[in-house]
Amino acid sequence: MPVPDESRWTTLGRTTVHRGRVALVDHEVRLPDGSRSRYLVDESVPFSVASLIIDGDDVLLAWQYRYPLDRWIHDLPGGAGRTDEAPVEAARRELDEELGIVPDDLRPLHTFFMNPGRASWPTHLFISTGGVRAGLADLSDPAEQVRLVRIPLSELDAMIAGGTIVDPPLIVARAVAAAQGILPPLGVASEERSR
Repeated sequence: MPVPDESRWTTLGRTTVHRGRVALVDHEVRLPDGSRSRYLVDESVPFSVASLIIDGDDVLLAWQYRYPLDRWIHDLPGGAGRTDEAPVEAARRELDEELGIVPDDLRPLHTFFMNPGRASWPTHLFISTGGVRAGLADLSDPAEQVRLVRIPLSELDAMIAGGTIVDPPLIVARAVAAAQGILPPLGVASEERSR
């Protein structure tokens, strides 16, 4: 069987076409066949973080309005990292700012790319299963009002299966936690609860 060509593109130049809360960079590239093309890349942040917090039988989630969807959704607390902080520091900061909680243990779970076709940054997922303490939520931004909600793991599984959960980091974190044996497989929590 022939080996597929896995040649990479060569970046010839970069031009920032928009910088605000979102940064879009136009890349001029040379393709493997020698031709030139342009490719627009979202380079808004160096990385993002999100944390799956398990407290007893409950998952602690953010409940917030997401303007692009024009609806309130459950999602993992998290956000953009800064160039001067490590991902775990960013995750701790976001948990305190958004939900007003400080996890007793916070450890790496997985790293993935939310939109590898257009965005260049990784999303670092973290998990905590060792309890939480009260922190101090930051309520100063009227455009970012986040509420902490507790949802039993079995209910979260039902919401994922039913299509109610639309946050990719939450779905990925739940699946990875199950694959690593940290949480039961998706749907098993609801079966155990019904017994």
